Amino acid sequence: MVAVSAALLSHVEGLNILITNDDGFGTASVRELYRQMTFLGHNCYVVASVTAQTSAGLHAELTTNPRLDKDGDWGLVKAGAPSLGTDPTDNHIWYYNGTSTAQVLVALDYIFPTICGLEAPDLVISGPNSGSNSGAFLQAISGAMGATYVAVERGIPAMAFWTGNDATAYSLLNSSTKAGLQDPATINARLASNLAQAFISKANGDRVLPQGYGVTVDLPYITSETSDECTNPPFVLTRSTPDVDVKVAYDHKSGVFNRMHTDAGHNQFEATNTVSTINPKCLSAVTVFALDYDAARRRQCFNLAGVEAIIPVLVHSNGSAPLVGGLGANASIMGNSSQPPTVVVTSPPSAQTAVTSIATLVQLSISSSVLGLAVGLILS
Repeated sequence: MVAVSAALLSHVEGLNILITNDDGFGTASVRELYRQMTFLGHNCYVVASVTAQTSAGLHAELTTNPRLDKDGDWGLVKAGAPSLGTDPTDNHIWYYNGTSTAQVLVALDYIFPTICGLEAPDLVISGPNSGSNSGAFLQAISGAMGATYVAVERGIPAMAFWTGNDATAYSLLNSSTKAGLQDPATINARLASNLAQAFISKANGDRVLPQGYGVTVDLPYITSETSDECTNPPFVLTRSTPDVDVKVAYDHKSGVFNRMHTDAGHNQFEATNTVSTINPKCLSAVTVFALDYDAARRRQCFNLAGVEAIIPVLVHSNGSAPLVGGLGANASIMGNSSQPPTVVVTSPPSAQTAVTSIATLVQLSISSSVLGLAVGLILS
């Protein structure tokens, strides 16, 4: 069941949408988002990694091997399969053996123009990815955000979603949990598709987001496996915490450095206690960011009015109350509403698989500036 108001669909034609994910092309969340967005009438393509690429940041690594030298995650694609290929049951679902940033580049420069006959997607959606990436620095080292930044820098509106739930294979997707509710992956996908559609509808045929703008969304841990405690979190407009310290610590036992745990979060617009008094653990933080290619001649404050002009009414701002869940006030989360997952064979048949041979390893360093702060990250 996809709960979306008919008003959201009116006067809006289907878009060409690229969906990617740093947890891999076989995750339940990315497959469910693909299903939800396709149901809404959009022409969607999944291009995601064959193995998890968490924390790859802006590091764009293109494989030198035209075939996989090991099995992909969950054994969905076996060693020896092409490095670039499709799900044998759906030629809109692609995998590539590279980092998250590389997925988007391969999609934009090869799959969309060469295979699909499309100039470019109208929107790129990264996720829902497992984990939390609150704070500008942590967002910048995220593989999911690397994919999002590349899309925005290429002039394409982009959104990134994270979830507190672990990544699971879509072959393990439950049509009903022990609590009799929808699988967390289904609910996360419904939340992401509802918000994406709200932005699309607000644009009313124009660009989904202004040039250089993107959106990040932190979805909370969805509890539908065991209870309905947090199954319909409201969307709340936030700003990335500007002063989060990210540090490393030396481990004397192992002799290596590790990144220290960092409590990063979001600051709400117009400091208010409204949200903090309403189950703060069951809220979805929506942050609008901007990329700039050069520093401004003079310091300019973040334009709150401009941001509020972008966001749809589904996102609460300025402590607005009462808060309405991201699925809608009367949305059902009862189980047995998701289509049974389709089993992926271990190796795509050659007749149904596209193969790309790439002769050299390409390291791409993409330099960006996030809200005036230059970000240039190449992570190994």
